[in-house]
Amino acid sequence: MPTIKSVYQGNLRTNMRHLQSGLEVITDAPVDNNGKGEAFSPTDLVAAALGSCMVTIMGIVAERDGVSLEGLSWEITKIMNSQPRKISEIVIDFHWEKPVNDPTILQKLKNAAKTCPVALSLDPALKQTINFNF
Repeated sequence: MPTIKSVYQGNLRTNMRHLQSGLEVITDAPVDNNGKGEAFSPTDLVAAALGSCMVTIMGIVAERDGVSLEGLSWEITKIMNSQPRKISEIVIDFHWEKPVNDPTILQKLKNAAKTCPVALSLDPALKQTINFNF
C-alpha cells in the first residue's frame, strides 16, 4: 500500500500528500537549478529528514529514560557538489538550552541520533557532520 501520493504541478514543482494524515508538502527546484526556490527542494527534504529522524530517535531514548528534550533545536547546512549534482555533506548543529546533566544519557542520545534510520540509509559517501553543542 502506498505511503505518499505525488503530482507534478509543472514549473519544476511537485505536490506530495501523506496518505495516512492528508498533510501535503510542496517542492520546488532551487534557483541555482532552474527553479523558483519558493519551497523546499528535494535535496533540502533529504537534509531535513536526517535532522528530524535524529531528533525523533533521540526523543524515543529520552522518553524511555524520563528525560525532556525541551529546548533542543538544530540547524542544517546542506552542501552540494556540482559534477555530478548531488549532496556531498549535511552538517547538523544541535543546540540544547538546558541539557540533562548526565554524561551517560547525553552519550546515549548522541549514539541514538547517529544510528537513526535515515542516517543509516544514506550512502556512506555522503558526509554527515553532526555537532552536539551540549
